Amino acid sequence: MKTDLTDTTASKINKALVKARRAIGTPAVGMVLTLVIVTDEENAYDALKAAGDASREHPSRTLVVIKRVSRSPRDRTQSRLDAEVRVGADAGTGETVVLRLHGEVVDHAQSVVLPLLLPDAPVVVWWPVNAPLDPANDPLGALAQRRVTDTYACEQPVKELAARADAYTPGDTDLSWTRITPWRSMLAAALDQVACQVQGVEVEGEEFNPSCELLAMWLADRLDVPVRRTGSAGPGLTAVRMDTDCGPIVLDRADGSLATLAIQGQPKRAVALKRRDTAELIAEELRRLDPDDTYASALRYGVERLKQENGGDAPAKGERDSGERDSGERDSGERDSGEREAVPAPVESVAKGPAAEATAEAPVKRAAAK
Repeated sequence: MKTDLTDTTASKINKALVKARRAIGTPAVGMVLTLVIVTDEENAYDALKAAGDASREHPSRTLVVIKRVSRSPRDRTQSRLDAEVRVGADAGTGETVVLRLHGEVVDHAQSVVLPLLLPDAPVVVWWPVNAPLDPANDPLGALAQRRVTDTYACEQPVKELAARADAYTPGDTDLSWTRITPWRSMLAAALDQVACQVQGVEVEGEEFNPSCELLAMWLADRLDVPVRRTGSAGPGLTAVRMDTDCGPIVLDRADGSLATLAIQGQPKRAVALKRRDTAELIAEELRRLDPDDTYASALRYGVERLKQENGGDAPAKGERDSGERDSGERDSGERDSGEREAVPAPVESVAKGPAAEATAEAPVKRAAAK
């Protein structure tokens, strides 16, 4: 059931919710929390669909706050609140209210949202895109016990991680961290199977992927070993290699769905490690509303510290290959130049027989062994 309200108030929206519940025969409120989604018109559909799918596990009242941009100075001085109330099959297993804010009321969204919160129920605020640098001090974020952002949707996700670390407040979390939960579980389970000391780790994934950076920081923080970050074509995280004194442990996922776990002395195993959609990520975050201390510790480890301990940024694969070729060409050119200066004319070897053949084959054998 849908009800459209134009130029309305929070009081009228509450009355419309009660009327809609009675109309469908469910006057009781069975929601467990209030989910506030702060987004724009472009991303509202996807965010609302993900929240609707997650509501099957967590029945909630979903408030979608869309701040409409006023194009003219006259429109910016006129405040208006439009609402769309959805109850029943149109709202999953909860209630949905889409709030469109116009004019000056855009700067006072918390005054609209506050009367619509469920009484005595936790509040979660989610920014699918364009999250504030300090979510806890945002007027809407201050209303929530849990604040969810997504640095993957930012233009510069790695720099955004540094800003999240500086402004971290207990209750903050990020979907880039939620995406690596299966990876963290699988790596922890792999280390539980062996009694070895980890000596170094390599995390391979897409360039500028915040999930890859967070996994590398988590491993460096927990294992207290050097962690190298290398780039790949993706999708997302592709491999983690841990060097131990008992042999390597490799978790490799090349196709984004099925991974291979290889432990020294054990047969290789295929494990399901698919890339999850936004609805699954939000549902996971809503399962626990207490502060995530592990995320806080990994985030505060810092991307810059990770780079410093590895001697700076690792170049991308193409850059590294190109650099090696250029270096090799320069070295080859310098050697050729030096040889031409030191030896004006080429000297041909006249030695023949088995000794000469062994001498010619020796460099090839050494290179292969190396």
